[in-house]
Amino acid sequence: MNAIPVSIAEAKSHISELIAKSQHSQKRFVLTRRDKPVAAIVSLEDLQWLEQREERKGLASIATQWLGFEEVAEHLENLNNLRNQGDMGRDVSL
Repeated sequence: MNAIPVSIAEAKSHISELIAKSQHSQKRFVLTRRDKPVAAIVSLEDLQWLEQREERKGLASIATQWLGFEEVAEHLENLNNLRNQGDMGRDVSL
């Protein structure tokens, strides 16, 4: 799904509509200033997915720094490559 560019001026006058479309239609909007992207409006679901992805990357980077865990690091790298290819896997958050 591609994000729809919207100028900040337009977003100011249509913020409620943009939020509703983001929430109910899963649309994403990139706010622009002078045609340059500066921020985004995404659904809460998208934000949670992004935060989970960041957390997974953070844990993987820590694990790869432990001495003696080369084999684990290799498996984590393979897993990260699969995720980057679009395989989200399953949500394992508690």
